[in-house]
Amino acid sequence: MKPYSKYFEKIRIRPDPQAEAKSRAPGCQWDGCQEAGLHRAPVGRHREGEYFRFCVDHAREYNKNYNYFSGLNSGEVARYQKEALTGHRPTWKITGNGAAKAAADYSPMRSGRAGYHNRMGDPFNLFGSRREAAQSRQRRLKPLEAKALETLGLGAQATSAEIKARYKSLVKRHHPDANGGDRGSEDRLRSVLEAYRLLKQAGFC
Repeated sequence: MKPYSKYFEKIRIRPDPQAEAKSRAPGCQWDGCQEAGLHRAPVGRHREGEYFRFCVDHAREYNKNYNYFSGLNSGEVARYQKEALTGHRPTWKITGNGAAKAAADYSPMRSGRAGYHNRMGDPFNLFGSRREAAQSRQRRLKPLEAKALETLGLGAQATSAEIKARYKSLVKRHHPDANGGDRGSEDRLRSVLEAYRLLKQAGFC
């Protein structure tokens, strides 16, 4: 048997992946270390996405003493944690009148006003009077709606234009500015405002 056989010369040894990675990796950034920097460690707050390169021992040492919130007091840490719940995006408070606004937005559909002609538009008011008359005939009043119309001095057949006109005239009549600062009819003005708000939310105007 020959000491240098042609079969032994054809044997290939798989390269060590760790040795290959070490040869291509940058050096460890720890002062005085000559090892390969195979492990990443975060730089710190306000420098997200930036990393130091350390060897495994110095990466462990760095992570033991790492504190993302260093330099912040407890109030600032609590604020950061609260903002983190929404991904640090701005938020807005839900107002107490959100349900009323939603009811006002959908009230035309409940009252049948969001019909074909409303969707198509009626710039010359060709169908307005006929549609309002049909609505006034078919309208079934709830107790609060009937009381609101009574407060404005109108009947169940009142149209949207009549409700708006009566509301404007009553506000002008009972407003303190129109009475020389007299607040005697302030309760009457408040009831008119509440009645009109209810009718508007119900889709009457």
